[in-house]
Amino acid sequence: MHIEFTLNGKAVSVDVSEEMTLLRCLREVLGLTGTKSGCESGDCGACSVLLNGKLTKSCLLEMPLVAGKEVITIEGVHAPDGGPGIMQQAFLDHGAAQCGFCTPGMILAGEALLMRNPSPSREEIRRAISGNLCRCSGYTQIIDAIEDAAQKRLVKTK
Repeated sequence: MHIEFTLNGKAVSVDVSEEMTLLRCLREVLGLTGTKSGCESGDCGACSVLLNGKLTKSCLLEMPLVAGKEVITIEGVHAPDGGPGIMQQAFLDHGAAQCGFCTPGMILAGEALLMRNPSPSREEIRRAISGNLCRCSGYTQIIDAIEDAAQKRLVKTK
């Protein structure tokens, strides 16, 4: 099956089976390994991407549902100069990227939250990342990082 979609701002065209998930396509066909394969049952959030701006678990999404849509992976989240974006830098500054396995999904969960709510409370941040599991950090550093990124973005827009 031939599928066309936008990936990190660029038009993409792939030939894949109807059953292939977006996760498998990203990693095995397109060579983008930032999106992690964790549980492959939608429970851990390591495979999270933005699909038309909405946080989506790519392990559950079959490729026909991606046709014509916009997908943003961790490889598409960065500063204009290609360096770390505000959210990524906040994760680094707060030690929120310990082993790094959950980090791409957590960063995208943070990005999705700030797209719809630029000034979330800590409880709103907790809820926004609740579909993403982390075994290293205890979540405090992740919540701190997302809160910091939100504050820095608000200052930047003023």
